[in-house]
Amino acid sequence: MAITRDDILAKLSLLELPDGGNLVSRDFVRALTVEGGNVRYVIEAPSPAIAQKMEAIRAASEDLVKGIDGVSSVSALLTAHEDKGPPPSLKVGKHPTPQAGPQAIPGVKRIIPVASGKGGVGKSTVSANLAVALAQKGWKVGLLDADIYGPSQPRMMGVNQRPASPDGKTIIPLKAHGVTFMSIGLMLEANKAVVWRGPMLMGALQQMLLQVEWGELDALIVDLPPGTGDVQLTLCQKVPVTGAVIVSTPQDVALIDARKALDMFATLKTPILGFIENMSQYICPNCGHEAHIFGNGGVQSEAESLDLPFLGALPLDLSVRLAADNGEPVVLEGGPVSDAYGNLAQAIMDRA
Repeated sequence: MAITRDDILAKLSLLELPDGGNLVSRDFVRALTVEGGNVRYVIEAPSPAIAQKMEAIRAASEDLVKGIDGVSSVSALLTAHEDKGPPPSLKVGKHPTPQAGPQAIPGVKRIIPVASGKGGVGKSTVSANLAVALAQKGWKVGLLDADIYGPSQPRMMGVNQRPASPDGKTIIPLKAHGVTFMSIGLMLEANKAVVWRGPMLMGALQQMLLQVEWGELDALIVDLPPGTGDVQLTLCQKVPVTGAVIVSTPQDVALIDARKALDMFATLKTPILGFIENMSQYICPNCGHEAHIFGNGGVQSEAESLDLPFLGALPLDLSVRLAADNGEPVVLEGGPVSDAYGNLAQAIMDRA
């Protein structure tokens, strides 16, 4: 019988901590993956000082997991929250402040939103991997998770620390995989729904754009929510956007909504850098057969008919999902999927 995450967590819950509770009840276990008989996880302590005292617990946890039938190897890493000062005291989700026209973000050369007409096309996955791929090619890159209602980038980028705000006005962003990173998901309680009206949503985005100390960036990638609503309007009206990237799967239903996103940007007089076809093909890892589950070539044909750049096609691959769940974008792993994102990054660098 295959080993599951629950099997591992059940075993780790038996390891009591000196100050009470166990690794699971105290939520110390992160990035747990089970691939056949190979088990990997991270033990994240609340502070570096506590982490220094937990080496014996880390080793004991590996011994426990090795005792599970079917486990062939165990790798447990020990890490800790970085001490970045007190949590922000500023209020997020306030009403937007008036400004006359678009306002540049100091130090940021390019603002590139990644958009889609509908959800489920992999826009957030593309945003995270594109940001890391651009950083790998030498650009200084920021990633802003602007999907206020459903922020997923903290999980995809493997970040869960709360940003600091030394004066209650400015926000210090975090770093992950060579990318400067900010998300509303880092500012609010985990699993708490954002129940805001439009003005609060617009105010939160304005704060993350203009109150975050982004530093010197060659590009700020903005992961937009699906659709054509308040966040998209606020972004294009409040800051000078270099050009938008539109993500779609090849199927006709997705392309219908992608056209609406394109029309929105045209209405806002926002340039388009190009189209990306996501989940373009699936290659069976066992036999090598190539299947086009969502169709193939639809996005490229659409781009050609509109005389807009086609930036590239990205495959449907299990490694993409596993990497996103583990907080390690797949572009870090190398291989064909990573190469596809590298080509996409280069195409954007050539046009932005």
